[in-house]
Amino acid sequence: MGVMIKKPADVPGSALPAILIGLFVAFGGVLFGYDTGTIGGILAMPYWRDTFSTGYRNPEDGELDVTGSQSSLIVSLLSAGTFFGALTAAPTADILGRRIGMVASTGVFTLGVVLQTIATSIPLFVAGRFWAGFGVGLISAIIPLYQSETAPKWIRGAVVGCYQLAITIGLLVAAIANNGTKDRNDTGSYRIPIAIQFVWAIIMVVGMLILPETPRYWIKKGKHEKAAKSLSRLRRLDVDHPALVEELAEVRANHEYEMSLGKASYVDIVRGTVGKRLATGCLLQALQQLTGVNFIFYYGTSFFNNAGIENPFIVSVITGVVNVASTVPGLYLVEKWGRRPLLLFGAVGMFVCQYIVAIAGTVDPDNTATNKVLIAFVCIYIFFFASSWGPVAWVVTGELFPLKVRAKCLSITTASNWLLNWAIAYATPYMVNSGPGNANLQSKVFFVWGTFCLICCFFVWALIYETKGLSLEQVDELYSKCSKAWQSKGFRPTVSYAEVQEIRGSVGGRHASLADIEADVGRKRSVAHVEDGKYGGEKTSYEV
Repeated sequence: MGVMIKKPADVPGSALPAILIGLFVAFGGVLFGYDTGTIGGILAMPYWRDTFSTGYRNPEDGELDVTGSQSSLIVSLLSAGTFFGALTAAPTADILGRRIGMVASTGVFTLGVVLQTIATSIPLFVAGRFWAGFGVGLISAIIPLYQSETAPKWIRGAVVGCYQLAITIGLLVAAIANNGTKDRNDTGSYRIPIAIQFVWAIIMVVGMLILPETPRYWIKKGKHEKAAKSLSRLRRLDVDHPALVEELAEVRANHEYEMSLGKASYVDIVRGTVGKRLATGCLLQALQQLTGVNFIFYYGTSFFNNAGIENPFIVSVITGVVNVASTVPGLYLVEKWGRRPLLLFGAVGMFVCQYIVAIAGTVDPDNTATNKVLIAFVCIYIFFFASSWGPVAWVVTGELFPLKVRAKCLSITTASNWLLNWAIAYATPYMVNSGPGNANLQSKVFFVWGTFCLICCFFVWALIYETKGLSLEQVDELYSKCSKAWQSKGFRPTVSYAEVQEIRGSVGGRHASLADIEADVGRKRSVAHVEDGKYGGEKTSYEV
């Protein structure tokens, strides 16, 4: 196995257009990451605390501040908005299309940014947080959908993983922006970081008006000529090129085969192998949040401040840099190493780091050396997360589902991510802070996150299938033939859905299993091979 990720020699055309388009679409992750990252620093800004306080004084420093419940509401309303936005992504992506759906999502996000920018009290600020979250929820489900449906299979994991890289860049830029304005004694201290998001929205909308719709969306809508033109643009091949015609025929045949098996309603997606895949995707996204990463980025500034660490804003910038830098090796390893090994590697590493932080912070919380240990192992923990669970959760969920239900299932899995994101954002102040009604866990909260990381190890071993190198259509075959996730590494696709569609009627129509149909296809090939040899024709070699 070589070190570099190279396009297979037998793949015609150019992958560069699809890769560049996938990378640009990933830019939407900056909206997600930046909006998530700004709030932690804004909550700690003296001017913002004074402006939005309703009279409460923080016992730590005696200054005006918002209460723990108000802080929970402000942070968690973004996640509540994203949950409902993610659920709305399915009809948006299926009705408007993937491309225009992202444009509309960015418009909703911009409304939320406007409300936050002009706010001088909690109610309007919270409303802005909700609508910005609604837009981010829409975007967070549609972007991996668009990337998965356009990227070549041999580099799809790295392309979709770039969405997480963009999220980390957004988090880092947010930390830098907060650090640059935190000492301003005017509304610019919080309005400048918030208003910067208008730039991200403009870039996103202009780009999406230029980019093509996905060919799989056009196949789903029955517009095959548009699908051919879209794929031609992505692969830089003529619409009549045999390789392009074959790829489109396979996508179309797979979709027709799936549609022949049943409807694509919300009731149908919880049944059979699709139901198993949906449960896997929802659990994967939920566990990504339960590793505790957003505790660092939502409340890290306040946590480090309460832990006695000087200049917690700088620490937040450091963790942001580590997050970005650590995502890059993950984009490489997801294609060279695979999905299962990388997720297991990350879960074990995060488990060890979380427990070290919890033990050190509990045994001797006031020691300077302990503070250094906290920072060091939080950074190492971020490395393990950013190089594994950060990008790979989006990669795996983007690959799991058949075309007929892909938008619905992706919206639900993404909503699972945001539901846990909201729950953690809302519950964390009560878990960590001191005072009546609070658990006052402080560093002990890392025992909770670490335990979930241990659960992640068993989850990956039992339920995550290895999908590296498979087309989206071949993933359907994988789940049809392989009943155990730990046996999936040795799977090799053998089915051509174009041939399946030709032979289906002779083996029982829509109720025949894929194995029965494949067996009949094999018999047909054998007959064709014998006849070619009998009449002196050229022997045919099949590889599907």
